[in-house]
Amino acid sequence: MGFLEAAVVVYLRELYYPEGFAFPLKRMAIEKLSIEYLREFSTIAMLFSLSIVAGKNFPERLSIFLYSFGIWDIFYYVWLKVLLDWPSSLLTWDILFLIPVIWVGPVLAPIICSITMIGVAGCILYFNQKGYPVKIRLSEWILFLSGAVIIFITFVWDYSRIVIEGRFISNFMVLGTNPASQEIIAQYIPASYNWTLFALGEMIIFLSVLLLWRRIKNYRMNEDTA
Repeated sequence: MGFLEAAVVVYLRELYYPEGFAFPLKRMAIEKLSIEYLREFSTIAMLFSLSIVAGKNFPERLSIFLYSFGIWDIFYYVWLKVLLDWPSSLLTWDILFLIPVIWVGPVLAPIICSITMIGVAGCILYFNQKGYPVKIRLSEWILFLSGAVIIFITFVWDYSRIVIEGRFISNFMVLGTNPASQEIIAQYIPASYNWTLFALGEMIIFLSVLLLWRRIKNYRMNEDTA
C-alpha cells in the first residue's frame, strides 16, 4: 500500500509539479479533485477491510487498523524518498489528506503519529494475545480521542482558517469550484506548525495508553496472586 500510494503521487507530481512539489498548491479541476477524494476514501476502506477480516474481536481489529495505517504511512514516505528523493528533510511540508479540508504539516508529524499508532496497536495486541481482557474504558477513550482531535486540529488549522476567514463555510460542499477560495489557496504558503499543540495531543494519547496498560497489568497481577 505504501508503494501504491507513492506511485500515484509520483504521477500527480509529474502532472502538476514537474519542477518539484512545493507550496502554494496548484489548482486541480474539480473532476480530478473528486477522484482524489474517492481514492482517499478507498484507502481507508482497504484498511478497514483488512482489520475486519484479520481481527477476531474489536480490540484486535482496532489494533490491526492502527498498525496497518502506521506501517503504510511510514513506507509511503520511504518509497517517495526512493522514487523521487523527496522529502529533502523530515521538516519538509506535505499535503497529508484532503477530507474534510486540506491537511498539511511537516513530514515528521505524520511519521510520529504512525509510530504512535504502531505502539498503541502493539500494546493492545500484546495483552489480547496473552488472553487478558482488553476493554477500553470511557475515560481512556475520551483521552485517546481528545489527543487525536488535538493533533487533527494542528493538521487542518491553516486551511480551516482560510475557510472561516474567507466566509466560505456556506459554500463548503462546493469549495473546490469556488474561484475565490481557489485563488487564496493558490497563493497560500504554510509558514509554521504548532508543535506545542501536537506534543500535547501526543502526551494525552500516551496517558490514555498508560492508564490502559496499568489497569490490565494490575488485573494480571491480581490473577497471578489469586
